[in-house]
Amino acid sequence: MAGTRLDAIDRKILAELQADGRMTNVELAKRVGISAPPCLRRVRTLEEAGYIKGYHAQVDSRELGFEVQVFAMVGLVSQAEADLSAFEARCKDWPLVRECHMLNGEVDFILKCVAPDLSTFQSFLTGQLTSAENVASVKTSLVIRCAKDDPGVPFDILEERLSRTA
Repeated sequence: MAGTRLDAIDRKILAELQADGRMTNVELAKRVGISAPPCLRRVRTLEEAGYIKGYHAQVDSRELGFEVQVFAMVGLVSQAEADLSAFEARCKDWPLVRECHMLNGEVDFILKCVAPDLSTFQSFLTGQLTSAENVASVKTSLVIRCAKDDPGVPFDILEERLSRTA
């Protein structure tokens, strides 16, 4: 099972950093119950192993003038690996696309997009997304409001599951 290579202290470090990535190493060490030098070594090891992908601020897109958030469900003409990879690469070049997930089912990809206004998104939709090579269909849904936006993973569920298997 994924996550079992980590011990309880590693998982606690990850949970604490997920909740507050700005805390000092001294504060983190205190919260997880170890001294600062081994805590820093563990954090570096978690970074190098890829458990920690980076650190960032969670900004309020609407406060910054990005009033429109849209989910776009994209169907491709071909699902050959080369075509899927080409579409993913193209998504990385579109600034309005903030997330791109390949799906199993009716649609091939779901994109989370932000734009300052509806006309900017519409220009992107008609000028770039729907006209992109290999795109067969695009269905969009405009976000009215967000009821939950928790980044990361629920560590309490992981700990509960691990304690049942121990």
